[in-house]
Amino acid sequence: MKPEFWKKLASNVLATDEELWALRYALRRDLVEYVRRQQIERQQGQRDCSSLATCHILSPDALTIGFARRFATYKRAPLIFRDIGRIIPLLSDPERPVQLIFSGKAHPRDHEGKRFIQEIFQMTRHPAFIGKVVFLENYDINVARHLISGTDVWLNNPRRPLEASGTSGMKVTIHGGLNLSVMDGWWREGYNGKNGWKISDDTNDTDIETQDSRDFESLFQVLSESIIPEFFDRDKNGIPHAWLKRIRNAMQTLLSQFSTDRMVAEYTLKYYIGKERS
Repeated sequence: MKPEFWKKLASNVLATDEELWALRYALRRDLVEYVRRQQIERQQGQRDCSSLATCHILSPDALTIGFARRFATYKRAPLIFRDIGRIIPLLSDPERPVQLIFSGKAHPRDHEGKRFIQEIFQMTRHPAFIGKVVFLENYDINVARHLISGTDVWLNNPRRPLEASGTSGMKVTIHGGLNLSVMDGWWREGYNGKNGWKISDDTNDTDIETQDSRDFESLFQVLSESIIPEFFDRDKNGIPHAWLKRIRNAMQTLLSQFSTDRMVAEYTLKYYIGKERS
């Protein structure tokens, strides 16, 4: 749709805050129920909710952060657990619950990538993270569909400057999801300070350990000081107006700007036709 359509989101013409928040809750709840069904079928081979623990995996009321993509090492899936002692309190606050859902596959010959999957899976078994950190196996288009629509925040933290584009993050906006990403790929162009959040700045350290440490510190700070407080800052009716304002800004600035139409047009005009002329 054209930019003019999405600009209407600046007001309540297309949807009130109550309607937009109701949509987000419905999509998050659908994701939680989908994950529970998947876990029941995997663990018990049945479809009924007979395991109390399994039935209470995740919460439809928690801030839900999603990470789903190819498990290449430069994408740093375990980065958020770099200092586990500081992450535990963020996921253990009963007043401001936070949960993480991971999914993805590694190349069969990428042994380090497969080790990252094992590391995430072990985190799901950590006593402090049971029911709050989940890894969805057999990543496919159906798993991606549920994650992209249901997560509140899409986490993207590869090492700069290795991100080619980051198309998974482009898909969450139409569902009211927000991006938390390093300043690389599409987010370097799309981020305006009001339509999501950034991890660190544009600089790149040649030392991997230094870059990972700095990016974790930035990730932790943004989560603890910005994202979590804003998500749970509600009015008397339980509506997070500042959060919804950010969603509206994201829809206005990103949906018409980043699309398959633009991708095909730019490849055609700037690469194929341009290459022939040169």
